[in-house]
Amino acid sequence: MVLCLIVGVFTLSGCIEEYEADIPAEDSNLLVVEGAICSGNVNKFILSRTQAIKSSDTPQMVTGAKVSVRGSDGSEYMTQETNGYYSCWIDALTPDVEYYLHIEADGEVYESEPQKPLRTEKIAEVKAVQYTPESNIDVLVTPATPFDSDKTNYYSWTYDETWEVHSDYTTILYYDTETLEHKIKVDQFPSLGWKDATSSTIIVGASSNYEGQHIQKLEMYNIGRGNERMYYRYSCLVHQRAISKAEYEYELARRQAGSEMGGLFTPQPSALPTNIRCLTSNKHVIGYVGCSLNTSEYRFFLNAKDFSILYPEEEDTRLWLENPSEEDCCRLVNKGMYLCEWRTSTSTGMLETAWAFDYQLDVRFKGAYIEEPDFWSLTEDVSY
Repeated sequence: MVLCLIVGVFTLSGCIEEYEADIPAEDSNLLVVEGAICSGNVNKFILSRTQAIKSSDTPQMVTGAKVSVRGSDGSEYMTQETNGYYSCWIDALTPDVEYYLHIEADGEVYESEPQKPLRTEKIAEVKAVQYTPESNIDVLVTPATPFDSDKTNYYSWTYDETWEVHSDYTTILYYDTETLEHKIKVDQFPSLGWKDATSSTIIVGASSNYEGQHIQKLEMYNIGRGNERMYYRYSCLVHQRAISKAEYEYELARRQAGSEMGGLFTPQPSALPTNIRCLTSNKHVIGYVGCSLNTSEYRFFLNAKDFSILYPEEEDTRLWLENPSEEDCCRLVNKGMYLCEWRTSTSTGMLETAWAFDYQLDVRFKGAYIEEPDFWSLTEDVSY
């Protein structure tokens, strides 16, 4: 996330005018910090700077900083940097120790508020529902019974998706230009592959409106029934983390600022809540660093046959040729085409052949990889 400084646009009496927000000088070039402190994980922190809304969309990453996670017991975990991304492995946090993020960047020192790590309940269930044959597929999450049912519980969720991809066509044939015959050859092209994606947003939820402070079937996201992710088989690994009320409010404010960007009443970047402060000056910082004792995970699977999926209209885009000569076949091979069908028509008795290019046969041309994920053989959902 790189938060932009605000330029508002509003409509009055049918006229559209540009509104230039009065942005204080101290709100420019603000440090933006993303990430959370978690046990048993590679902790990743992203440092960037705010940019004017008319500037390039390329994030202004902060490189060369010294970033570490520190504890009130004197422990310290130094990060390694890659182009503004800072990461370190933290094996286990101590429940009674307060942890914070320490940053030294561009001659300034920043620290997040020390806090004890919060315990996170397991995920009881993630399920997908399609309320009508024409509706999207909604993904709903239910955390396990909360540790404390007498207070409001706050959570954040992120997720990693994987889905199956097939090539447009397959073939076990090829045309031999030396013997001038069609022959069988299996596994010429990988026709099965997979794609991955990581959620671009953080979903947050509060239990205040649920009975017993227990969130039930909260919608995280939805998948269009015509999306390629649902054509065959889909899997998702959901990450759940207990967060504080302050972190929850920060995420809500950040989302509101993002959705209203450019509006007349959009808050200035410095108005966003934060638990990070600059120790060496009065510079404002954007971001909130939470602290969790553990992260719960849940992997679930969806199969296309269980839903009403809208597939694209089927149109055979292969090149069909009747009674091709040997010269025709050699010409198509030299053109970079591959034999897919060699059959006799049941209606005319004539030879029918179909030809396709490699991008129609090799699933990798669709951006897929062909190494089967190690979890793909699982047949049931798993809670970690």
